[in-house]
Amino acid sequence: MRGIGGGHLGIRDLAPPVWRGLPRRALGAACGLGPVLVGLARLTPGGLDGALALVLMRCAALVPALGLACVLDDPARHSTATVPTRRPVRSALRMAQALPLAALSWTAALLLVPGDIRPPAGDLALEAAALAALALAGAAAAVRFTEAPQPGPGVAVLLLMGTVLALLLPERWCLFARLGSPLWAEAHQRWAVLLLLTVPVVALLLPEPIRRMRLPAVAHR
Repeated sequence: MRGIGGGHLGIRDLAPPVWRGLPRRALGAACGLGPVLVGLARLTPGGLDGALALVLMRCAALVPALGLACVLDDPARHSTATVPTRRPVRSALRMAQALPLAALSWTAALLLVPGDIRPPAGDLALEAAALAALALAGAAAAVRFTEAPQPGPGVAVLLLMGTVLALLLPERWCLFARLGSPLWAEAHQRWAVLLLLTVPVVALLLPEPIRRMRLPAVAHR
């Protein structure tokens, strides 16, 4: 890619300013909370059991996703619309920089759970990936269809509300199955479908925001 004078910034040149523009405090707080919750549970007198470990691991997946909902927040959004590198590239780079933090947070929480009571890591990783994809899809949709410079908190609230509603689904449609439930495998098939549907949606929502149609001004004589 060419430099600023030629039109486009290279990814290597673009990465540091994009990193500085991330909502790092929100991401750091969200990504730090999951491991802290598991660590504190291990220190309680009763310690961890399988059921509590499952709940905490799902919290450890949800909380970083709430942070990812803010990953495209940019107070200078409207002033950066004219920079040489197009918004889809900048947005994709923001996501690529934030996702490893969420993955590291979830992995740290998982490793804090004793191996003898650790829930199935692959299935829980699928839940975490789907929640992260939903958060990114919500963030991308908010940027594409609204003019709000920082829509992340609203997206996070919607994701949290959606998760609560998912907990209330009838058993035959459940997403958050209990350990040992005969519905466990079926629930995670739904998670897989949800992830496969959401990832392309994120890509489709990355192009430049849709501008509201404005009527041309009429000159007054």
